[in-house]
Amino acid sequence: MAQSPKGRLVWNHSTHIAGLIAVLERLTEVEGISTITPAVIGPARSKHPALQLKVSVPIRGGFKVIARKGKSVQEVFVLTTLSKEALEKAIDQAMMQ
Repeated sequence: MAQSPKGRLVWNHSTHIAGLIAVLERLTEVEGISTITPAVIGPARSKHPALQLKVSVPIRGGFKVIARKGKSVQEVFVLTTLSKEALEKAIDQAMMQ
């Protein structure tokens, strides 16, 4: 029985929101997710004590996800065949592990 191929996590930047990479690595295990790319990190207007990931808008081949923690916000691009609802469920499960 062949194992489904694992998605890949692209490291474009040297800085990431604390705890984000661990969640994204768990997401690469989800069938239907091919590539996850953390992108621009910047300051947020409001403070979020815990890491939050929210599916934002569809992009070609997937979705843009917004990660927030503390006073930082970071864009994450997820290339996937999953629906928005299925991706949200996968993110919730990855956050709980």
